[in-house]
Amino acid sequence: MKYFSTNRKSPCVGFKEAVLQGQPSDGGLYFPEIIPKLDENFWRDFTAKSKEEIAFQIIKPYVGEDIDEWNLARICAESVSFEFPLVRLSDKIWALELFHGPTLAFKDVGARFMSRCLQHFAEEIGKRIVVIVATSGDTGGAVANGFYGLDGIEVFVLYPKGKVSQVQEMQIAGLGGNINAVKVCGDFDECQRLVKTALGDEELRRDFYLTSANSINIARLLPQQFYYFFAYQQWEDSTLPTICVPSGNFGNLCAGLFAHFSGLPCKKFIAACNANDVIPIFLQTGQMIDKPAVKTLSNAMDIARPSNFARILELFNHDLDLLREKLEAVSISDEETVETMKKVFREFNYVLDPHGAVGFRALEQYIFKNPGAKGFFLETAHPIKFDSVRHILGDYDDNADFMTKFSFRNKQAFEIEPDYWLLKKLIRAKI
Repeated sequence: MKYFSTNRKSPCVGFKEAVLQGQPSDGGLYFPEIIPKLDENFWRDFTAKSKEEIAFQIIKPYVGEDIDEWNLARICAESVSFEFPLVRLSDKIWALELFHGPTLAFKDVGARFMSRCLQHFAEEIGKRIVVIVATSGDTGGAVANGFYGLDGIEVFVLYPKGKVSQVQEMQIAGLGGNINAVKVCGDFDECQRLVKTALGDEELRRDFYLTSANSINIARLLPQQFYYFFAYQQWEDSTLPTICVPSGNFGNLCAGLFAHFSGLPCKKFIAACNANDVIPIFLQTGQMIDKPAVKTLSNAMDIARPSNFARILELFNHDLDLLREKLEAVSISDEETVETMKKVFREFNYVLDPHGAVGFRALEQYIFKNPGAKGFFLETAHPIKFDSVRHILGDYDDNADFMTKFSFRNKQAFEIEPDYWLLKKLIRAKI
């Protein structure tokens, strides 16, 4: 498998090089030359297949010969070594729970897969690997957990000051060791700009293998296909599911569309956005506007310029009409988010985090307009990770053991202004 840049000004590379580089030198995103089609052998006895087998068969064509089958099978098994239950809430709506991994967020899958790929590659190369990542919430904790303690890999996690929850910050800044937490005095888009600038810095690239662990990196994005297939394995209704994805940087939705192009059956995808509505406006008008990020309850989705939307446009050959046939995008306000959290708790005794609430509301609205539709939304993180949930719902059963584990950690974070020179100086000082 070869990967080209969405900007088409960098040479094609294999999987290993795409993972190590993170981002092409022309500032685009790596994209596979072909989307593999799953054959009839994949679907034979599908419901009886193990998660590990499904994951291996999905990812193998993307990896090619860059990782041997034994190690790839091991990496897949370690990446999906927890549950992904599809929970029925009503006769038309299910929740796909993606928070049963070590940091209670969907990003555990991609972070664990990528970290193990890089660890495998680190044994073959002579330069130190430096991972740099921007996070608006859960990515940071998942990356920190996935890479913590790995020899030969230094990690820098950038997050916006005051715009992640206490639990999220503790997951990022409470480890130390090879995990460097960088608190940026700005928003997520400024963190992401710093990461992209670093990835394009030829001086740093000469000295290190510099890569990203955001969904910019193809090894973070591709394994997120796995749990869409795990959900379909549990789908027992005869109606094709509509899949609703809380969307910020659009990596999760992009992975779902990759899965669909490979053969995953579904009726429609819905991008459930918060007040950061650039993509809903684009799908309505065809105009991509430039506006600053807005702070919301669903903070991990507070992104004004979602980088992975370039890959989604590539999937549909930049044909807006084709894209609209498969994808809808809606904006859900904080008021609607709070109302939905209370309603779902009252009617189903189910606790949504703010991101899942955005997904539930968007799917509910779609089903109201399309009465025959049924589907599931992605519940992307455990509600305990968000300080707002208890304020909105009051007391509810939570994971006290999880909170206790983090309460004894001391936060260690470097605070900087959103100035690339300061970040580069920090990277040089730490390595």
